Amino acid sequence: MAYVARTDRPADKAARYLEVEEEILAVLDGEPNLTARMATVASMLADAFDAYFWTGFYVVDPAKPGELVVGPYQGTLGCLRIPFGRGVCGAAAATGQTQVVADVHAFPGHIACDSRSASEIVVPVRDASGALIAVFDVDATVPAAFDAVDAEALERILGKVFAAG
Repeated sequence: MAYVARTDRPADKAARYLEVEEEILAVLDGEPNLTARMATVASMLADAFDAYFWTGFYVVDPAKPGELVVGPYQGTLGCLRIPFGRGVCGAAAATGQTQVVADVHAFPGHIACDSRSASEIVVPVRDASGALIAVFDVDATVPAAFDAVDAEALERILGKVFAAG
């Protein structure tokens, strides 16, 4: 059952997130590899929600502090590198706060990796020690596709997948 962000009720969306969370955790049970975990999360979430146009990770580059490099994702070509503080992903990395943007074209410094993107949510991803390791980025082709339900669910899922342990 796919979810279309602009037509279903928030309770339906929250329930779908709980279902896919359970599926993700089951698939990843015992898998220690970070890349495999990221690829699986991106794939399963992209498949679960029709509104997800671009879904993936930008990973903190240990060789270039203050810069994100594209990681596992589903979708069209992503930006290769994003400095902390630039665009929605850079804002999430710099502030450590989830960014929910209803209209990316109104966001100061937005980076247009794909001109079809209209709204976006970016969630900081931390490891068990609390260190920022990546941001999880989801774009939609419709405005205002994301809300507090998405933010809470994605923060919870990513916390269980990457900060557990």
